Amino acid sequence: MHIEPGLVDGAKIALSYATAAAAGGTALYHIAKATRESGIASVALRSLVATVGVFTFFEILPHFPVGVSEVHFILGSTLFLILGAGPAAIGLAMGLLIQGLFFAPFDLPQYGMNLTTLLVPLFALHAVARRVIAPGTAYVDLEYRQVLALSTVYQGGVVAWVAFWAIYGQGFGAENLGSILSFGAAYMLVVLIEPIADLAVLAAAKALRAQGSALVTPRLYSAA
Repeated sequence: MHIEPGLVDGAKIALSYATAAAAGGTALYHIAKATRESGIASVALRSLVATVGVFTFFEILPHFPVGVSEVHFILGSTLFLILGAGPAAIGLAMGLLIQGLFFAPFDLPQYGMNLTTLLVPLFALHAVARRVIAPGTAYVDLEYRQVLALSTVYQGGVVAWVAFWAIYGQGFGAENLGSILSFGAAYMLVVLIEPIADLAVLAAAKALRAQGSALVTPRLYSAA
C-alpha cells in the first residue's frame, strides 16, 4: 500500500505530518482503552499478530499497481474484528513502517500519508461497528450484511483518502482523475472478497471457542 512517490511533494507534504499525528493520537486512545480492558500483555501479543499479518498482506498476498496507488488485500475489517482497534492500528503502522524500512525505502517520505490512509478508515470502521452491531452481539455471531458494511466502510475510506492525496497533490486534471477512478474501481473489488474472508475467520474463531484468549479482542466472543 503506498501513495506513489512524487504525487504529493514540496511544502504540501507537511499536511501529511499533521494528519498522521492526529491519527496517531486517536490510535493511542484505542490502545489505552484496550489496555484497560485486557491488559498490556494481551495488547502487545495482538499487536504483534497484527504487525505480522499486515506485513504478510503487503508483501506476500497479491498486489498490483493501478492508477495513483496499489491494490492490496489489507483485510482491515478482519484485523479489527479479531484483534480490536488498538492492536490493529499498531499492526497497520508497524507493518507499513517495516515495509518502508526494509523493502520499499522510496515509500518512507509518504509514510504520513500512507499511515493516515490506513488508520482513519479503521477508526471510521470502529464508529460504524458501534451502530450496525447490537451491544448484545459478539463478533463471532455477525451476519454477512454486517461484515459487508464494515468492509465497505474501510475500503471506501482508503479509496477516499488516496483520492484526496492525489487531488491535493496533482489537482483536477483529466489524467489524474482518470487514474483515481481506475484505482477506486479496482480497489473496491476487494469488497467482494473481504466479507467472505471475515466470515471464514469468524467461523474459525467460533469453532475454536478461544474465549478469554490474550490473542483476540474480548468483544470477539462477548457482548459489549
